[in-house]
Amino acid sequence: MSFEAKRCGVQFNPPSIVLLYVHTDTKKMRKRIIPVRSFSKYSDCSLAAENLKNHPRHRDYLDRVSQSQLEKLHIILRDHLQGFSLEHSLASFQLNADEDLNKLDDEILARKKGQMDKLFEMNKKHKDDPDFVYDLEVDFGKKSQEKCSWDEESDDGF
Repeated sequence: MSFEAKRCGVQFNPPSIVLLYVHTDTKKMRKRIIPVRSFSKYSDCSLAAENLKNHPRHRDYLDRVSQSQLEKLHIILRDHLQGFSLEHSLASFQLNADEDLNKLDDEILARKKGQMDKLFEMNKKHKDDPDFVYDLEVDFGKKSQEKCSWDEESDDGF
């Protein structure tokens, strides 16, 4: 039997992963609710996602679902158990150019860095791409920068 995952989501009560998939033989859309057992607000989402993906009962269904997608769904479930809203959980995965990343805690910073890595890989040009340019130079324009005391030359001879 072969299955093609179409969509994934979460169900908060009881904590579950919801999978919409197509059975490749019958071409019918099906819904599978996979309960997330022994999961608390202190659980390791990466380990829980790996265990779920390798579980014999769910392995065939989750074969084409990425580990990072399952981990993200587990993070949303854990955030809900910790009392955070769905909007808060989803916002922690979004990138905002004006946000000061130095003020974030380690876990949310890791989420943002994961999104940046994913965005980088999507936009990276390979040498086989038709619009690849070796040694591309781009002028981003200079904004007026604030003057700081350490930018000025000192009389100390350093």
